[in-house]
Amino acid sequence: MRNVTIENVTDVVIASLGRHGPITERQREIMTALLRHLHGFCREVKLQHHEFIDACQFLARAGEVCDEKRQEFILLGDILGVEVLVDMLSNPVKGTESESTVLGPFYRENPPVLPKGASTVQKHFDGEETVLVEGYVRDGEGRPLAGAILDIWEDAPNGLYENHDPDQPDYNLRGRFETDENGHFSLKALRPVPYPIPDNETAGELLRYMGHHPNRPGHLHFILAKDGYRTLVSQIFDEDSAWLNEDSVFAVKDSLITKFLPARPGDDTDLYVRFDFTLKRQSEAQSVAAE
Repeated sequence: MRNVTIENVTDVVIASLGRHGPITERQREIMTALLRHLHGFCREVKLQHHEFIDACQFLARAGEVCDEKRQEFILLGDILGVEVLVDMLSNPVKGTESESTVLGPFYRENPPVLPKGASTVQKHFDGEETVLVEGYVRDGEGRPLAGAILDIWEDAPNGLYENHDPDQPDYNLRGRFETDENGHFSLKALRPVPYPIPDNETAGELLRYMGHHPNRPGHLHFILAKDGYRTLVSQIFDEDSAWLNEDSVFAVKDSLITKFLPARPGDDTDLYVRFDFTLKRQSEAQSVAAE
């Protein structure tokens, strides 16, 4: 169409989809919805050209920030609540299945494999609180899952993850653990503290534009994996942490909040926390995704 107007431009662009090259039905569905919502947004706010240019420059700056330690677009998606929404759409739960939440931008692959009960702590900090973390991993029928792998990571008491702190040893406060024949896991770590997500660069620009803060409540990250079961990406949150009701990335869920208790005799830590996980069978996860 040669005569494009405010009224017909959306339909014109949608009509071009697949006209000169093959696309799948899923691609058509995604692009049609994207174009309708994006054009509708521009119309609703009467977006001006200088604002469009500002947005393009913002995205260009975000790309320049990305490196092996910082994925700025994931961080922007977190701040906008997009990652947590996509996670909930991708991982619906039912019954006793454990809820997932965002991976976040600080995960590192291949942390050290540690024996049951070992500590992830390689460096100590003034004012730290050690914690024994234990629990059970089960299937939806309550049966123990032996050989499940738990990948755990957290920030240090200074509020920094080791890959953003040159003074911490490599892979500090990170580790992989395996459940025993009863589905039980156990490890020693530090009580996680609240911390601000990176609020410089474009992430900080977005937070300030939104009038929002950068802070996250104290939490432990987990990835649980076992053959035949859906991999679970989750976090557990300290019930007594600041910012629990105002998480900057909107990832807190009631089922993931737990109490850090005084240590029991023989724990050899300051605190104790138990948290159990229930994994979904992979076949069930695939059938839900296909619906």
